[in-house]
Amino acid sequence: MELIFKILRPVLGFFVLLFERLFPGGRRVHRTAEQKAALAPQLALLQLYQFEACPFCVKVRRELRRLDLDLELRNANPGTANGRELETQGGMMQVPCLKITASTSGRVEWLYESDEIIAWLRT
Repeated sequence: MELIFKILRPVLGFFVLLFERLFPGGRRVHRTAEQKAALAPQLALLQLYQFEACPFCVKVRRELRRLDLDLELRNANPGTANGRELETQGGMMQVPCLKITASTSGRVEWLYESDEIIAWLRT
């Protein structure tokens, strides 16, 4: 059974990424350069921990493109510095995870679950 998953995982990952490329998302929000510049300090306080071929991460990245938000994406593959940071500081190895640093206090919040991340981004 484990061998089947080792074979299927890259194949399914390929199709997940193909889907993301072929169907980039719904109706986009278009921001002017001034609007993007105004949002930049807030977006600098956000990092999205993700796996490239994770369907839930694709869902969040599609929403980021739809909302025209540029924030740092961190690949959290196990064994990497980002993966260790997610697990030790965030509390679990689960993606997608949005790291939110408060601008005034520097307090860090780790938001898991794609639907919750999307709802937070829309506010």
